Amino acid sequence: MARNKYDIDETLQTEFNISHIRRLARYIKPYRKDMAMVIILMTLASALGMLTPRILMDILDVYIPNGDIKGIVFISLVLLVICLIISVILRMKISVTSRLGQNMIHTIRSDIFEHLQELPFSYYDDKPHGKIQVRVVNYVNSLSDLLSNGIVNTITDLFSLIFIVAFMLSINVKLSIICLMGLPLLMILVFIIKKKQRVAWQRLSNKSSNLNAYIAESISGIRVTQSFTREKENIRIFNDLSGEYKSSWMKAVTLNFLLWPAINNISTWTTAAVYVIGIAWLNQGMAGISVGVLAAMSGYIGRFWQPVNTLAGFYNSLLTAISYMERIFETIDEPVLVKDKEDAYDMPPIIGAVEFKDVSFSYEDGIPILNNISFKVKPGDTIAIVGPTGAGKTTIINLISRFYNLDSGVITIDDVDISDVTIKSLRTQMGVMLQDSFIFSGTIMDNIRYGNMEAEDEKVIEAAKTVRAHDFIEGLENGYDTEVNERGTRLSVGQRQLISFARALLADPKILILDEATSSIDTETEILLQEGLKRLLKDRTSFIIAHRLSTIKNATCILYVDEGSIIEMGTHDELIEKKGLYHELYQSQYQFLA
Repeated sequence: MARNKYDIDETLQTEFNISHIRRLARYIKPYRKDMAMVIILMTLASALGMLTPRILMDILDVYIPNGDIKGIVFISLVLLVICLIISVILRMKISVTSRLGQNMIHTIRSDIFEHLQELPFSYYDDKPHGKIQVRVVNYVNSLSDLLSNGIVNTITDLFSLIFIVAFMLSINVKLSIICLMGLPLLMILVFIIKKKQRVAWQRLSNKSSNLNAYIAESISGIRVTQSFTREKENIRIFNDLSGEYKSSWMKAVTLNFLLWPAINNISTWTTAAVYVIGIAWLNQGMAGISVGVLAAMSGYIGRFWQPVNTLAGFYNSLLTAISYMERIFETIDEPVLVKDKEDAYDMPPIIGAVEFKDVSFSYEDGIPILNNISFKVKPGDTIAIVGPTGAGKTTIINLISRFYNLDSGVITIDDVDISDVTIKSLRTQMGVMLQDSFIFSGTIMDNIRYGNMEAEDEKVIEAAKTVRAHDFIEGLENGYDTEVNERGTRLSVGQRQLISFARALLADPKILILDEATSSIDTETEILLQEGLKRLLKDRTSFIIAHRLSTIKNATCILYVDEGSIIEMGTHDELIEKKGLYHELYQSQYQFLA
């Protein structure tokens, strides 16, 4: 768990292997025809471009010495046509590769986001959301240039190298060998820095992840930060993390930049060697050496190192992309611990009988939260769960919705083991309102309709009236069409809870789960809300967690939970008469309120 704190680097669970490249190739496969077309056109453009030095050689050695003006004009027109064709092809290449690259990026981002929707609560419980977000946005974006231009340019430049070497050898073999002598030096350098580059980019991805995690956390907690005047301390932490990112970036790009100077130096050395040796041979009258040959070889040498430079850039991009691919595929490969069995079937229409049979559960190995919990609920019963903080109350209701897998035991609804049915068919028949009343950006109407996307406006308004949210909504500037900010910051905590309540009710659940549903609602509104809920809770099984014991007096059964076990069970009157822990809790609240 510690690896997911904002100030601790993540460690890869699986090291990179060639399968990551093959997986990336699957995203390219649907567009292989378009990419093949671009590669063919670019190869044609490259081949046409390679003709220029050869034509220049003929002009210097043939047309000019013979005074063939018409031939020179004709050759010039040919060169002009070649340039126009190359320009058109380059324009097409930019358009097509940009579109294909973004399509592939969209698919990768869609896959990772879709997988995140399926991951259980346990994945998010101990992972900063900023570290998840950076994988969906930044890391995927980092693959954009590789997929849009890198692959096409690399294949095209490989063909260009073949053409160049072929033309060079056709002109003069000895001078060609002198030019190629620089390649072994370059390969040695690449081999030396390869591992250092990958490690450097992995470290940079860690620092980027840490920085994004802290930024997300700081923005979410900005009200607390300003309330406790912690701005300077937060700025210090941010600057430390940003400084680590900057340092990692400088080390990574320094290693990247080693290749370009090396290629330029090797290119300069080989070009100089060709000139020196070529001119010496020319002066000696060696066969096959002429001014045109030297000019053509000079042109090809310059062109030879251009694709080599591009290939080196692709190599750098690939090493960079690998460090991000590892994180992306690690997220996509994260196991979906809570999922349907292969033979899972749809949950039949729920009547409402719920039973826990010796249920045990823990979030972490060796730290039990629930110990052999057992109880039965009849259809239409209202079950209240009370107890001290950390006793396991919320865990019980989370298990009913199957947000986590059990360590042992069985939970049944209408005698059906909930682990045998599809999750969607189970949860669509439940209405859940958790402690965190999350409000999405958008209109209030849309936020309530989130519980039932098919609901008409009248149904949304009816649900709001039931939970007594209608009056305050109508009092807003645009009523139900009022736009609210992310997390509903324009609304009070109580108003957010009422909207969340309406959202849960609109789903028309067979089982209703309320976790501190009225904790932030004023007493007057709560009285009205309780009146509206009486009709809703009738003939509907419901589970309620409430610290205000006055709100659960009429519950069919009250469970007092402590240290992962049910300590007491009964109606309000029965538990009061028993004078046990529930009685003490009730008396302490009554005395406090008194």
